Amino acid sequence: MDRIEKLKQFLTESPEDSFLKHALALEYIKLGNDEAARELFESLLLADPGYVGSYYHLGKLLERKNEIDSAIKIYETGMEEAKKAGEKNAYGELRGAYEELVM
Repeated sequence: MDRIEKLKQFLTESPEDSFLKHALALEYIKLGNDEAARELFESLLLADPGYVGSYYHLGKLLERKNEIDSAIKIYETGMEEAKKAGEKNAYGELRGAYEELVM
């Protein structure tokens, strides 16, 4: 069974698991299926806005789609959430990506 099928199986058992959704979205990105990845990241962050790692990947996906304003908003929200959670490394990565777009 491939990784995507395994992750989907795990998600049927634990449909609200943010880690599994994030991992599945990353697998979709590897396959070039940005739309499926985007849907997963967006639903994940809607349900669990504190899952900071997904903001960076969603922002990068939006950059690839040339949706720069949306990417900036995602980075800004991610930085706020990272700050709340005290996740300095994630904050730094998000800020770096954000600054590349706005400067």
